[in-house]
Amino acid sequence: MVVHEREPFNAEPPRTALAGLAETPVDAFYSRNHGPVPDIDPAVWRLRVDGLVEKALELSSDDLRARFDEVEVVATLQCAGNRRAGLIEVRDVPGETAWGPGATATARWSGVRLADVLTEAGAAPTAGHVAFAAPDVSRLADPPQTYGGSIPIVKALRPEVLLAWSMNGRALPRVHGGPLRVVVPGWIGARSVKWLTRITVRAQPSGNYFQATAYRMLPPEADPSKAGPGEGISLGPLALNCDILSPDDGARLCPGPAKITGYALAGDDRTVARVDVSLDAGGSWIQAEVAEAAGPWAWQHWSATLDLPVGDVQIIARAWDCTGAAMPESPAHLWNPKGYANNSWARVRVRCA
Repeated sequence: MVVHEREPFNAEPPRTALAGLAETPVDAFYSRNHGPVPDIDPAVWRLRVDGLVEKALELSSDDLRARFDEVEVVATLQCAGNRRAGLIEVRDVPGETAWGPGATATARWSGVRLADVLTEAGAAPTAGHVAFAAPDVSRLADPPQTYGGSIPIVKALRPEVLLAWSMNGRALPRVHGGPLRVVVPGWIGARSVKWLTRITVRAQPSGNYFQATAYRMLPPEADPSKAGPGEGISLGPLALNCDILSPDDGARLCPGPAKITGYALAGDDRTVARVDVSLDAGGSWIQAEVAEAAGPWAWQHWSATLDLPVGDVQIIARAWDCTGAAMPESPAHLWNPKGYANNSWARVRVRCA
């Protein structure tokens, strides 16, 4: 793993560790944290469900397993800062982690539907959002506060949104949110709150720092240190994105036919329709073969065989989704003060000799 920070622990795998794998091994799954990883005793852990509900609930792990149907969803999670390093090449993004392409990964998540728990509690007609709270304390907020976030109730009631206790067939590891986390497929990873202890049904979005102030798209001229709650665009559904996973950036290869592989992810409930690859800065394109996804919320791997010339070569990839939308060409057009949502054309540079 490429460790960006030890405390809080933030790390991603090298891009080649993700190549060709429909599901990401747990030990190669990126880790994004905002404070120290909490140590929670599953035996005494409880989940509180309250707010605009007919009946408040307090549920143990055994209660969740006994009272609700267990379901499984294959879903890709992606940090809003994935590929931030490409934006930093355009202009510095002070105070933010220089994530590469590995802050994205796919797992089989098992647990219960959030919708089933909300139905049991009886969400009120005035409900508009569902907020999640966790015990990890972050000093990124001033003053420090525990982590939280929310999603609209329309998304919360979708069958793919889980309260997950299992990842790739094993108990959810502590660093990935055990004993219970939210999994919100198609949305930025920040909304899939880990170490979940409370669900609150609200009329408005969460007032937590990481919903109201952080994870918001600010205009280029904004000063993040002065941005207050509600400024900018709140990030939710993922933007169409793709990247090259093999060969690695800076690799030395032999000239001639070479297999280029990567992933593509449309976000929310869209699908990937096409991936193009170019060796001449986008002057011409070769259409890649796109594999079937493991589920409607999972990435799709793609591959193309290209004839690499002698010398320094830049390989470029771009994706199109089912609506006909394509990735933007330049990261310069996407730069923002927090370095979020870089979905510009993917690029790696190799030397062939």
